Amino acid sequence: DPERDAWQKPAELVAALSIEPGSTVADIGAGTGYFNAHLSQAVAAEGKVVAVDIEQTLVDHMATRAKRDGSANVEPRLGKADDPGLNAEEVDLVMLVDTYHHISGRTAYFNRLKGSVKPGGRLVIVDFKPGEIPVGPPEDHRIPEDKVVRELTEAGWTDGGSLDVLPYQFVRLMKKED
Repeated sequence: DPERDAWQKPAELVAALSIEPGSTVADIGAGTGYFNAHLSQAVAAEGKVVAVDIEQTLVDHMATRAKRDGSANVEPRLGKADDPGLNAEEVDLVMLVDTYHHISGRTAYFNRLKGSVKPGGRLVIVDFKPGEIPVGPPEDHRIPEDKVVRELTEAGWTDGGSLDVLPYQFVRLMKKED
């Protein structure tokens, strides 16, 4: 959707995350690679973006898009519904945009995901707020932010607060303690 930039604000969102150059960032549920170029710039040439999706056609699309965009530090990767396919302590930050509600067995999934995040690393969940908004999935596909925090806390993450940068979505930060 060409109008998506107006409400998703990819450049502003990535800037608000204060990603350090040289970091490794995983975008789980990366789809077509909408955020990849922005993340690639944030991590700089010495960093890496691991763009994970469970559909091979989307992984292939992201590879083509990364070449077209000149994002040599983007590594599209095929994941599974119950396993993002990340290595132990591979990433500094994991980002999920509009993906949280697609994950089954979230407590187990996010507990396992902690092993892929370096000590002190972060998890960022971006998803649609409940209520009347002009974009996003049906109301029954939206999970309230407080439930997301409860589930992730149960999975062993520490609440890191939220960012107020998007009009129709919440941005929740979670931390992996050292």
